Amino acid sequence: QVQLVESGGGLVQSGGSLKLSCAASGFVFSNFDLGWYRQAPGKQREMVAIITYDNMTTYGESVKGRSAISRDNAKKTVYLQMNGLKPEDTAVYYCKARRGREYWGLGTQVTVSS
Repeated sequence: QVQLVESGGGLVQSGGSLKLSCAASGFVFSNFDLGWYRQAPGKQREMVAIITYDNMTTYGESVKGRSAISRDNAKKTVYLQMNGLKPEDTAVYYCKARRGREYWGLGTQVTVSS
């Protein structure tokens, strides 16, 4: 059974930092591209960061320079370090694994207060 479980969200003040984690099970983690996406109320889901199976990274323009995605294949976990958080970063953050088919987690809420 495939599972992606996000954690690490919460309430943080503007300018603060958070590190999100996504623990995976049920598939060959090291073969998959992994990504973080977010969706704010009333907005479309957007890509935050992607790390490929061979560790190439891509970032969304809104978080570039403030975030870092990483993966630990031994722990089957992908991370998103976010710094310099802004109120507009408030959203539900989702983890995705993709290799042809896609798997999604249920998300973790990040709220940034001004």
